[in-house]
Amino acid sequence: MDGAFDALIEEMTDAEKVSLVSGHRMWKTAAIERLGIPQIVMTDGTYGVRYSIPQIDQDEAGGQDFAAFLSVVDQKADDVQIAWGQVRPATCFPNGCSIACSWDTDLARGLGEALARECQEFGVHLLLGPGINIRRTPLGGRSYEYYSEDPILTGDFAAGVIGGLQENGVGASLKHFACNNSEVERTTMDSVVEERALREIYFGGFERAIAKSNPWTVMSSYNRLNGVQAAENPWLLDEVLRGEWGYDGVVVSDWHGIKDRPASLAAGNDLDMPESETRKADLQEAIKAGRIDRAVLDKACARMLGLIRRAKRGEARGRVFDRAEHHSLARRMAAESIVLLKNEGALLPISPAKVKRIAIVGEGARTPVIQGSGCATTPPTSVDVPLDEIRKLAGADIQIEIFRGTSGIAEDRETLIVEAETGAAGADVVIVFVNVESGYDGEGSDRRTLDLAHGHDELIERLAAANPNLVVVIASPDAVVMPWIDKVQAVVETFFSGQAMGGGLADILFGRVNPCGKLTTTFPKRMEDMPAYLTYPGENGRHLYSEGIHVGYRWYDARDIEPLFSFGFGLSFTEFAYSDLSLDRSEIRRGERVSASFTVTNTGAVEGKEICQLYARYGKPRLKRPIRELKGFCKVALRSGESRRVSIELTAQDLCAFDPARGDWTLDGDTIGIEVGSSSRDIRLVAPLRTISSISEHRPIEWDTQPVFVLRNPIARRKFVAFLQGQLGISAQEADTMLEHCANSFFGIFTTFDRRLRRSFPKADIERLLCEINGETDERDYQAA
Repeated sequence: MDGAFDALIEEMTDAEKVSLVSGHRMWKTAAIERLGIPQIVMTDGTYGVRYSIPQIDQDEAGGQDFAAFLSVVDQKADDVQIAWGQVRPATCFPNGCSIACSWDTDLARGLGEALARECQEFGVHLLLGPGINIRRTPLGGRSYEYYSEDPILTGDFAAGVIGGLQENGVGASLKHFACNNSEVERTTMDSVVEERALREIYFGGFERAIAKSNPWTVMSSYNRLNGVQAAENPWLLDEVLRGEWGYDGVVVSDWHGIKDRPASLAAGNDLDMPESETRKADLQEAIKAGRIDRAVLDKACARMLGLIRRAKRGEARGRVFDRAEHHSLARRMAAESIVLLKNEGALLPISPAKVKRIAIVGEGARTPVIQGSGCATTPPTSVDVPLDEIRKLAGADIQIEIFRGTSGIAEDRETLIVEAETGAAGADVVIVFVNVESGYDGEGSDRRTLDLAHGHDELIERLAAANPNLVVVIASPDAVVMPWIDKVQAVVETFFSGQAMGGGLADILFGRVNPCGKLTTTFPKRMEDMPAYLTYPGENGRHLYSEGIHVGYRWYDARDIEPLFSFGFGLSFTEFAYSDLSLDRSEIRRGERVSASFTVTNTGAVEGKEICQLYARYGKPRLKRPIRELKGFCKVALRSGESRRVSIELTAQDLCAFDPARGDWTLDGDTIGIEVGSSSRDIRLVAPLRTISSISEHRPIEWDTQPVFVLRNPIARRKFVAFLQGQLGISAQEADTMLEHCANSFFGIFTTFDRRLRRSFPKADIERLLCEINGETDERDYQAA
């Protein structure tokens, strides 16, 4: 901070300071009336505002009074009511797994703006989202909240949501930092991740979103990271987040995510939520005993005061959001995000001129699956029933029949399937609604399988045999396997599309909206193909991220595994052609940018939108890298026959890899392919780009570096020749011959001198030599960059 709060903090007692950084009850910061410090309100919601009336309006604490608990201990209780009590209805927008399939950062900003309007009406100052953890495994319980398996798409989409919120006076909380990728033992599990994977994959979305949108708060995660609790990790919160990235906002804990409050404050976790008398007492005792630097506490207080001031300035009391308008927005978002995965024989869109009878099967037609479960769950203001919305667009000329098809009760399934088979046999089109197993689609538990719910796969198989004109509509938090894929003509993936899913889906089915959504994760053919399969979900409290940087599509490319559906894939009712790729430079160095321009043409008969994706394909990198990585994207709307010139810009930094040996990002000297395509497996154009840098050509020289690496480094070779001349009194040619004689040794360079030539050197002279070599290399690298 700028010192604006120094005088105010000076007036505060230790108890008041502890109160300020400890929250009040479940959803508020502590007010300090003596000093005129107000409280602010926060609540959950990555895709909707969940407002607990008793916990916010009536200031109830979380959980239950013990006596009240005992009075109902033998009664079956509603978990939601126990957790939050009565909750105000709010718009349930498409969940993260859905809306990110729009690849539309303007739509992301629109979501943030709409959420801000609802927060303003409810009096909420800080919305606890967006959640942007990488979808490392499709089994992850909170995958439905998160955007993608890729950090570029994740970071850019999150920045849009954050911008929409904060530009309208409501703060965001970017969460969960970091590596909260599974719900298995999530408050104790140790995510064991190599630094390069952390930097390039799991930190990438956070760093990008923070740089582009500067969220008011960042939320630390529940898990341990490489042995240290995330909320108490000074390397994570202080060195990386604040030191390297320059973040100056508030770090807030996940709810009860702190185990050692003094350690968390020292590490940079400012706000402990929710209020805990135990943790407050622990912090006060540590202050009294001198175990906490008062400057650290004061700094946290200053950040808290800055957040409160910003939040109060953003208030817009009296604002009321338009329920109908937000529902319409949710419907448009759903339609923009739904992914058409298969459409053989142009079965879709449904034409009233050709279709006279539709059979609709599945419980989801009447009771749609619109969202996941957990902290993000939002009681909707209204819900579009898919059956009703389909009937509206079908009109009076199309006969619609509905069949339940399946049941959670195994004994009922066969009868229901037979009824559906019989009813579907004579229909022009059959639409079946299926979903994943209920109860494993949210916070607190990961999914156990990539299969659909019990009976749903069999239902699809049987319907496909009865009528080939089958449209499968899937509601799932992430990827599912499809053993029946070759037997059906059309597949529509809605993910969890929010309260207007029914309307958005009907718009797609009848062609009122041309589908344009594309997958943000890879769909495997079988669970065994998943990158994390062998080490998920961990053992003995440790979860090894064994695939390293090869997450998602990177894994399938590196292992040459054909996915069911690739990252970035999605069909349209029209076709798009790509042509004329050009780069505005042929070489790029650190600090420079390159713009890739190409032409996209709608070659089909109807208007549509194409999501164009730009990838980098590496040539001969020094460090092992993915075959290709997403580096940029854009969404283009085109009329039939229309062409448009599109440009996507990327920086040299976007092409860097993190080198743990140097502790820094490095750019290879390489020739890479700038690829443009419709998905990660559908590359249409490529152009070469030379990356110019000496920074990553040679590894640092250490005492035990093998001679071959010394010989490959011109600076090291020259310095060693001079060193040997000075130490041994020999000529430059003799010194160089001495090095060549050692070239094939598998020992370190100085051990080799000792073993082969019986020569050793003073340790101080060796250290001086190594410093000179690495220092000159670094200096040359810096000048080149």
